[in-house]
Amino acid sequence: MDWTRGHIIGHGSSAAVSVAKSRWSSEIFAVKSVELSQSQFLQKEQKVLSALSSPYIVSYKGYDVTKENNTVMFNLMMEYMSEGTIADEIRKNGGRINEPVIGYYTKQILLGLEYLHSRGVVHCDIKGQNILFGKTGAKIADFGCARWVDTAERDGGASAQPIGGTPMYMAPEVARGEEQGFAADIWGLGCTIIEMATGGSPWTNVTNSASLLYKIAFSGQSPEIPKFLSLQAKDFLSKCFRRDQKERWTAKQLLKHPFLEEISNFKEIQDSITSSPTSILDQDIWNSVEETETMDSTTIQLETSIDSPLQRVRKLGLNSRKPNWRWDDEIWTTVRLNSKQNEGDDDLEVCGTVTAFSGSREIELESCFGSDESEISCLDNIFCCNIQKSSVVRSLNFT
Repeated sequence: MDWTRGHIIGHGSSAAVSVAKSRWSSEIFAVKSVELSQSQFLQKEQKVLSALSSPYIVSYKGYDVTKENNTVMFNLMMEYMSEGTIADEIRKNGGRINEPVIGYYTKQILLGLEYLHSRGVVHCDIKGQNILFGKTGAKIADFGCARWVDTAERDGGASAQPIGGTPMYMAPEVARGEEQGFAADIWGLGCTIIEMATGGSPWTNVTNSASLLYKIAFSGQSPEIPKFLSLQAKDFLSKCFRRDQKERWTAKQLLKHPFLEEISNFKEIQDSITSSPTSILDQDIWNSVEETETMDSTTIQLETSIDSPLQRVRKLGLNSRKPNWRWDDEIWTTVRLNSKQNEGDDDLEVCGTVTAFSGSREIELESCFGSDESEISCLDNIFCCNIQKSSVVRSLNFT
């Protein structure tokens, strides 16, 4: 495929993701690229993704090798999802997603998981960042940690299959280094539902990564289920959070759960997003604004009634000191940091593909704890390494 690389739209643990355009068909797609010499794990992801075809999985477009700026690059091409991740959906909806919408997205993710599991594939890193949105809803993406259950047939033995994923979303058996099968994806789904419902992490009041892993592995606890959810949603989550993986419900079983029985079509779900209030500045206020835009003009005129709530808010703003919304010299971007060893830093780099935690450079804001930079512990970067049973805390050097 002859194509042109556009701007970078994200970073993985070891690769950059750019938007790209075909020179012949003008098709827009996403391309994940890394230097060929460091492409072992991206090639593994290509092998997995190329074997999959489902409306609930980001589509595979192909791969190639290019030379750019005297560097040979391996490129994995896939479907471009224009609406972003679950984190973007949460921000669009005022900090959390309404339960009917959660149900709709959950059903789509489960349909994707049912397909993967029927093909013998475990995703190993189900979380909000790896669920992407397009015009038809949610799709599962990022197969960098994915594995075949039949390792002897697909990857030449269990030794080629390290434990992988993100600590915050790991199932107990994974945190203990025992097993990473289909049930681990279901636990990750439960954590992702809590993320959608609350806008926050599934585990709270965790001060560092070592204590988080120990808590998941050995405490006997599960993530707290939000009290404001319906009884059906709570029961659904309880099935996802069975600590014994043999008792955890499968994707096929969960698809028949009452929580998902009366899911509306996507248009109705979209309508519910715009009609459901998410803050005091909700639909009633913005409906009082009539916006007219002239296509051949750069100006947009807003007409409001004198007594409209929006007008009253603006008057209050005029009587107050003008707020400063700028952060000088700083541009915030949500990325997954690929750390490198720096003198004086305690970095953990695992599997050659992902970095878990880095001393003073842990910048993934949505998953950090502490108000001082020196106290931040990043819990949401991918963690991928061999974990020895019963020695998970002792064998890892977390900052």
